[in-house]
Amino acid sequence: MRVRVGLVAGLSGALLLAGCSDPDGGGPPVDGPGLAAAIDADAVVGDLEQLQRIADENGGNRSVGTPGYDASVDYVVGQLEGAGFDVETPEFDVDRFDAHTQTLAFAGRDVLVEALTYSPATPQGGLTARLVPAPSDETPGCEATDYDGLDVTGAVVLVDRGVCPFAQKQQVAADRGAVAVLVADNEDEGLPGGTLGAKADARIPTGGVSKADGVALRQGGDVTLTLDTTVETVKSRNVIAQTKTGDSGNVVMAGAHLDSVPDGPGINDDGSGVASLLETARQLGAKPNTANAVRFAFWGAEEEGLNGSTAYVEGLDDAGRADIALYLNFDMVGSHNAGYFVYDGDNSDNVGEGPGPEGSAGIERTFAAIVLQLGVTPGGTDFDGRSDYGPFIAAGIPAGGLFTGAEEKKTPAQAGQWGGEADAMLDPNYHTAQDTVANVDRAALALNAEAIGYGIGHYAQSTDGVNGVPPAGDARTAARADVGK
Repeated sequence: MRVRVGLVAGLSGALLLAGCSDPDGGGPPVDGPGLAAAIDADAVVGDLEQLQRIADENGGNRSVGTPGYDASVDYVVGQLEGAGFDVETPEFDVDRFDAHTQTLAFAGRDVLVEALTYSPATPQGGLTARLVPAPSDETPGCEATDYDGLDVTGAVVLVDRGVCPFAQKQQVAADRGAVAVLVADNEDEGLPGGTLGAKADARIPTGGVSKADGVALRQGGDVTLTLDTTVETVKSRNVIAQTKTGDSGNVVMAGAHLDSVPDGPGINDDGSGVASLLETARQLGAKPNTANAVRFAFWGAEEEGLNGSTAYVEGLDDAGRADIALYLNFDMVGSHNAGYFVYDGDNSDNVGEGPGPEGSAGIERTFAAIVLQLGVTPGGTDFDGRSDYGPFIAAGIPAGGLFTGAEEKKTPAQAGQWGGEADAMLDPNYHTAQDTVANVDRAALALNAEAIGYGIGHYAQSTDGVNGVPPAGDARTAARADVGK
């Protein structure tokens, strides 16, 4: 990723206090440096402590369809209303997945296995079949040709994690006649928890095993797999609040997901993003002196497959989509062994996924410059579809944001640059009961919260830097005209 230092000077300016403007937006203009300076890191931690308390009082999590999630919604709504916002909590349907019995027997021993979200259940009593390992090549289980020369009809297929989504591995195996899939992790720690994306995409039972167990399973032989899973359609809610001032036809939208996984309280994932946005909203206020409206979103059911953000984007008409100038995503900004990443809007890193929609490169440049000005040289991270920017990118809306890492390992070069432990996961507590307030990196959280305020304050006054993409203007007018046809 290229960091354009020259942009820093363009982002700097007089420090104007945010959150202290006239109730009707007639006070001093809000800007990036001013809003960043107003962010209180202790208040951000205070929000995390409240989310931790909610999880502790509700079975240890805040997952979709649970009292813990409902209490999280109530807390966020209360904070936003206290700052003067009118708040909406639109409902949507989500298929809530639960895994009950999960067992795998092989060569006379039990192997730990974890059902992937939306995995179908095995027949009652489990299924016994021969195990066929797919080659560990450049596309492990991603293409039909990976099974050339292998008879997998009626077999349980073993594939390595990586390169393509779990859903694709499962679909390819099912097309070749497999009755179940086991995905072996490609890292040493834990099981490869993940999702098949949607209930409709789930065809055969699919579970994850550790890297070490994957190596052992490659010996082949019979396995007995039992995955007792259920999917129930439940109601969930997003939380949406927009400033009452600024151009509502050129909206700066920022989001973080409010739900946790069932296995833990989700304080970094993604309480950290939620708390950072809440503090930004409190300091900005509902009626700031800004050129553009700012819309805050706290998404439900991200962990089930980006359900809340998808429902929101799919519910927008053409004019509603055109009104959104850009979308900023903040998912995990206080990882325990933190990296400092900016979403790679133009694919300047030339690795992994491609660029975002036109305008995303400008967001990358802006946030890279902000983080650099705050004292850290950031790296790039791909738009890999694993967070709520996904539906916005699919709709052609420019996107960007910050990220401190999940299950990926910190390289020695990154440890030398940012500190922390080399060859260890960026967040060793990812999707576990240990994702608590105590395990959040306070320094990373504080820096990113300040950067979030800076970026939102900057774009609240001007979105011209988003690759030169102008306010919606004629495109919005045309979209509205088309709606009436």
